[in-house]
Amino acid sequence: MSLTFLFRTISRDVGKVSICRHAQSLHTGCQLLAADKALLMKLRKSTGYTFINCKKALEKFENDIAQAETWLHEQAQKEGWSKANKLEGRQAKEGLIGLFIGDKSAVMVEVNCETDFVARNERFQQLVKDVALATLAHHRNKTQGQANYVKSVLAGDELNKLPASEGASLADLVALTIGRLGENMSVKRAVTVGVPAEWNIGSYVHGGVSSQTEVAMGRYGALVVFQGGKDGEQEALGRKLGQHIVGEAPVALGNMDDLPCGESETRLLPQTFLADPSRTVAQFLMGKQARVLDFVRFQCGETAREEAK
Repeated sequence: MSLTFLFRTISRDVGKVSICRHAQSLHTGCQLLAADKALLMKLRKSTGYTFINCKKALEKFENDIAQAETWLHEQAQKEGWSKANKLEGRQAKEGLIGLFIGDKSAVMVEVNCETDFVARNERFQQLVKDVALATLAHHRNKTQGQANYVKSVLAGDELNKLPASEGASLADLVALTIGRLGENMSVKRAVTVGVPAEWNIGSYVHGGVSSQTEVAMGRYGALVVFQGGKDGEQEALGRKLGQHIVGEAPVALGNMDDLPCGESETRLLPQTFLADPSRTVAQFLMGKQARVLDFVRFQCGETAREEAK
């Protein structure tokens, strides 16, 4: 056997082994890539952060998804605080009104962002829900054991300090959401009410979004506190009154015997009732054997001057 022939045979066999090992390496690599991709997709879905940041987190913690998720939240909150400072001067007049009715208590909040696009985002809506429920929890803690009518109005500075989940404040949650969505946001205001057992709370939200939560959300909201009404009809009565308050924007209650003063009437009771223009709100209530005691109306993005009207 010639040396040339022997050299060619050895080279051919070594080449086969090399190709085989390369194919095995590629196969193993494909399996690893598939596993990494599955983790990446899972982390992306659970956190909502970018693929690049999720990949960076998994690499940093050697595919430990729990540590990666914790680190992402921490980084987003830090980045959110930084973004909040940078975006502070940018107007945030879009957003949502969030409204929740509990057992003889209710809360209505306004949370703002820059665009309607972000207002439709599930993570922004989660923030609205968190603000509403944290505010109501604060109200219940303060009024525990009280049987009288209680109403509290809170401004943004007060709301930001309220505790939220896992030791974080509402300000922390706002920063976290800013870090995720990259828009300026703010918790503007809230109102909470608690009523005695014989009173009722009605509500209505207009321009609603399908938030998939127990907190109703929209561009306009109204709470109305009333007495009376026929059993089984109080919920529908409260909704009709709320619809009227959202649509006609009264700024004062008025008295049951007040006379209407024309189209510019701003008192609730003498206004022409939206659902039945043949009667005033007072006349409608008399027919239902009911009486309105208080109401609150929120419009997303309205100025302080408009709120005070």
